[in-house]
Amino acid sequence: MLVSEIFHARQGEGVHSGASSLFIRTSGCNLRCVWCDTRHTSWKPEGTLRSISSILDEADRWLDVRHIVITGGEPLIQHDLAALVDGLRERGDRFITIETAGTVYHEDVRPDFFSISPKLHHSEPGEQFPSQRALHRRNNHFDKLPSFIHSDADYQLKFVVQDEGDTPEIIAFIQRFDIPRHKVYLMPEAASSDQLHARQPMVSGICEREGLNFSSRLHIEEWGNQRGT
Repeated sequence: MLVSEIFHARQGEGVHSGASSLFIRTSGCNLRCVWCDTRHTSWKPEGTLRSISSILDEADRWLDVRHIVITGGEPLIQHDLAALVDGLRERGDRFITIETAGTVYHEDVRPDFFSISPKLHHSEPGEQFPSQRALHRRNNHFDKLPSFIHSDADYQLKFVVQDEGDTPEIIAFIQRFDIPRHKVYLMPEAASSDQLHARQPMVSGICEREGLNFSSRLHIEEWGNQRGT
């Protein structure tokens, strides 16, 4: 498995925000979001090829941390992800979350929780990036989303919001897949605390009006766009 980093931090987004968590960040992605804040795992994947046993051994250093978050990149393109999830569960009482864009699904990957972040139209690269734009368009579809919704794992949906114009697309999405609104979180698109603060009132207002949850981004609030957070 190609791994970018393994680190301990607080979960920064969604229903488990603030939870002490061990992050296993895989490298490689089937999308090319123009505002991606981990381009070292998507546009230009960096990392080290790791065996599952070596990842499990390193995770054992944090046996007192119950929440494990497997993120990326897109973890579900890693062919041995099921073995990692099963191994983590066998070696401790762990609550395992997979963070995903929801475009790839494998029924043998069984976490406790899927944190799904569907990418809206504003994520698409511009015409100056023709190959990345084509790749993003080809893969950014949601045929697999019902599989996530109806799996044994619990889930949330998180949408990155740039402006009020994103609202109709978000509402159409949750209506299309009949998503309960209490499972939906909106969070500002931001790479710095200044951007986060500037967009928070707008995003919070959408949430209040539409009956959705607001999520800040604690890692951006505290550290900005830095690795290992």
